[in-house]
Amino acid sequence: MTAPGVRHRHLADANVSANGVLDGGLDYCRRLAAATDEWVIDLFDAAVTSGPPPAGRIALLAVGGYGRGELAPYSDLDLLLVHDVKPRKVAVAVEPIASALWYPLWDAGVKLGHAVRSVKEQTAIVAHDLDSATAILTARPLAGDDDLADEVITACRTSWEAKREEHFATLRDRVRARQCEAGDVAYMLEPDLKDGHGGLRDVQSLKWARASGLVIRPEDVVDLDHCYETLLRGRVALHLATERAGDVLRLEDQDAVAAVGGWTDADALMGDIASAGRTVAWLVDENWGRAVANPADDTPDRALASGIVLRGGEIELAEGADPTADPTLALQAAVAAARSECRIGRATLDRLHDEIEPWPGTWPVGATDELIALLLEGHRAIPVLEALDQRDIFARLLPEWEPNRSKPQRNAYHRFTVDRHLWEAAANAAELVDRVARPDLLVLGALFHDIGKGYPGDHTIAGMDLVERIGPRLGLPPTDVDTLVAMVEHHLLLPDVAVRRDLTDQATIGQVADALGTVDRLDLLHALTEADSKATGPSAWGSWKEDLVNDLASRVRHVLGGGDVAEVTWRLFPDAEALALMAAGEVAIVRSDDLITVVNPDSAGMFSQIAGVLSLHGLDVIGARAHSDEQGMAASQFRIVVPESGISWRAIKTDLGHALAHELAIEARLVERAQTYRRRRRTQAQQPGPPAVVFDDGASSNATVIEIRAVTKIGILHRITKAIGELGLDIRHASVQTIGMEVVDTFYVRTTAGALVTDRFHRAEIERALLHAVS
Repeated sequence: MTAPGVRHRHLADANVSANGVLDGGLDYCRRLAAATDEWVIDLFDAAVTSGPPPAGRIALLAVGGYGRGELAPYSDLDLLLVHDVKPRKVAVAVEPIASALWYPLWDAGVKLGHAVRSVKEQTAIVAHDLDSATAILTARPLAGDDDLADEVITACRTSWEAKREEHFATLRDRVRARQCEAGDVAYMLEPDLKDGHGGLRDVQSLKWARASGLVIRPEDVVDLDHCYETLLRGRVALHLATERAGDVLRLEDQDAVAAVGGWTDADALMGDIASAGRTVAWLVDENWGRAVANPADDTPDRALASGIVLRGGEIELAEGADPTADPTLALQAAVAAARSECRIGRATLDRLHDEIEPWPGTWPVGATDELIALLLEGHRAIPVLEALDQRDIFARLLPEWEPNRSKPQRNAYHRFTVDRHLWEAAANAAELVDRVARPDLLVLGALFHDIGKGYPGDHTIAGMDLVERIGPRLGLPPTDVDTLVAMVEHHLLLPDVAVRRDLTDQATIGQVADALGTVDRLDLLHALTEADSKATGPSAWGSWKEDLVNDLASRVRHVLGGGDVAEVTWRLFPDAEALALMAAGEVAIVRSDDLITVVNPDSAGMFSQIAGVLSLHGLDVIGARAHSDEQGMAASQFRIVVPESGISWRAIKTDLGHALAHELAIEARLVERAQTYRRRRRTQAQQPGPPAVVFDDGASSNATVIEIRAVTKIGILHRITKAIGELGLDIRHASVQTIGMEVVDTFYVRTTAGALVTDRFHRAEIERALLHAVS
């Protein structure tokens, strides 16, 4: 036999098609297991015949994944050597055989999971160790005494039966623990295909639970097997592409895995993985949930709505209810399930799936009210929506939803697939309805704000077109449709303006007020911003961003209410403390939580020097402001991200002092740090676009606004601001934002004479210098 030092590579080549693409996950694993069987059996036979006959029976079993015949290219090889040799003779009769078997495997580079046990030892360990118990459930005799192998397998399965309730409870607890620890396969940027919620181990756990008496519907078994094949194909392709063991599908490996696994691209790969993971997670939760639910009793049906009853703890269609005649029963059942926090019964889901036709035209009377009622249930609606989606019901009601189903967003910024993100946003919006005059439009706007992401082109424009068509079908009046379209169009307006523009500038407030037009729309967008940001992920919403958005909304509300814009453009910086420091005329360096304020005599390049020091100490700047007075003093304030490990403020303050005194070699130090800095791993699938510099002449009434987009790197803020200073510009205000791998920095600048930058040659040179600084 070929020595498995090269086993994985040669067998991998034999199990892919002529064009190098994997034929199938389970088929590959079984052929690899069969080929490995031959090699291991040869090693066993050689080990047994190399010494005296054993003083008793001995058998070799494949256990665990190898026992199931699911041997991935670089998986562990799990082997169990069992015997009935008398204890005093084990050392001379069994251990030499074991050594002669294990060492060739180790020498070949195989990661071996091995054990040598007597029949008594094996049955004893199975009685109290779940891993050993589940491993033996799918054991296969490989070599040696067949009768002994059968005795061990039978004894262990009998032990499993005797403790199946205990094993059942432990399995359920482990499933819950994995959900908390590994995250959801469907929603992780880098999913754990084995141990994630909705992963391979969840399917295996259900099958083990089946051995403990859990009844699983045949159609669920079919769906689980289909999803299992998808996940296993992904795992095998991962091993082949990386040439190493692994279960986490890392972002940098996804293109190669897609190519080896036969997907058209990484987006298709991750879409299939997300869809399979969602289905597995739902089926696992459904079946485990029903397994631990209280058994049905004789309590009479309780009517919850016309045609909808609560029966045995689940929502069911009442006798005589006809989804064909009344298609709104699907949404009525969903509302009842969300309000009572119960599942929709599987029989009802099946009927709805079989009998409800797509709704391409105007919705039935009352259906829109039911959808709104469901969305207003908040997070209680999400598992119900998931159930409808799993049975292909939701997209029948709303055909435009289909392209968004299980669509990964493939970046660290977004936590969920597009469809789940929209459900989460609507659920968050339901908690904010007391802030708006039209709760119905708020939750509908949240549900639709990103619906264009499943379509080609700009998702906002696509979404506006979709909502223009969807709104009338829902029976909404034209004014409400216009409002929903505006919510889609402007769903990023408040957060983008809040973090990238100067809120003390009259032009900023005026532009937002003109775009929204009414206080009602502002309130809807304000609530949508919070709901959307919280649904996006933890990095998309925090106290700093919340304060800026609230401040912007407050100022715009004043103007839309008839107030003068000049009354709400008070200066945020310098505040009273900074003004006092400037009045003292001395250098001051102070910190308050995530704010660092530096006051010093005004001189060229100070802003970039400070930014450079902060970069040297590994601090990310997310916002900055600058101001100078007629007495020649300047104040700069930087908002930083404070690492969980904290910062060494004494060292930072010392270096800032040296920098202000022009005593610190910042450029040289940044180069040194860049050479030793460990590159950040990619956090998004789509590469950032080329660097860009944009002059926004309408964004300010008293400064020239320059927006710069570029790939983030060490010292980039220092280089940008240094280039700005070298071209004779004063920075009045700066907003710094990092989104994934890209920075979006905005600077309000004026010439040293206090004028706007209008000269075309000067602008061209500014663009040239900034592009050079970020390249």
